[in-house]
This record gives sequence, structure tokens and C-alpha cells, in this order.
Amino acid sequence: MFATPAFAQAAGGGAGGALASFVPLILIFAIMYFLLIRPQQKRAKEHQKMVAAVRRGDHVVTAGGLIGKVTKVRDDGEIEVELSEGVKVRVVQNTIAQVRSKTEPAEA
Repeated sequence: MFATPAFAQAAGGGAGGALASFVPLILIFAIMYFLLIRPQQKRAKEHQKMVAAVRRGDHVVTAGGLIGKVTKVRDDGEIEVELSEGVKVRVVQNTIAQVRSKTEPAEA
């Protein structure tokens, strides 16, 4: 019931204590940025470059697992992929997961 002098003196806090409590939060955010957010952004940029570079004749794998050859690249974000002889499907360009083999650009 009685307050000792040690407890009475410890009640007052300064501005240094509030700043020190935010340092771990800042460190956690920095670690999360460098380990999770930054690599994800890098992979997304690489994927966009890969999708933009797809051209006729490339062998691609779609996100659904279909493997085929690109027969036509359209301007509206779609490509036409030939799965087997005579079977062509239209695929949204962003759903390309991998380009297996690239064709060489035509010489000018």
C-alpha cells in the first residue's frame, strides 16, 4: 500500500524512451522490405519484360500449365498459342509463366 521512493521516481519518463520503442518497429519494417517486398518487385519487373518480349515462334508455358508455340501476338494483351497441330487458343499475355525457347529476331 505504501509507495516506496524507488517506484515514485521510476514513474517519470523522457522522450528518449518513446523513440527507443519505435526503433525495433523500424528495423522490422526494413528487414521485411529487403527480404520480401524488394525481391517480389524485382520478379514482377522481370516477368513484365519477359511478357513484353514474347513474339511469334516462341515456345511458352502458361500459368495453367499448357505448353505451346506462339502463332500471333495481338495488340490488346492477348496472344494466340498453338497447343498441337490445328489447335489454337487465345491466352491473356500476362498469364505466360515461362518462355521455354526464344526465336531469333529476323535480320534486317
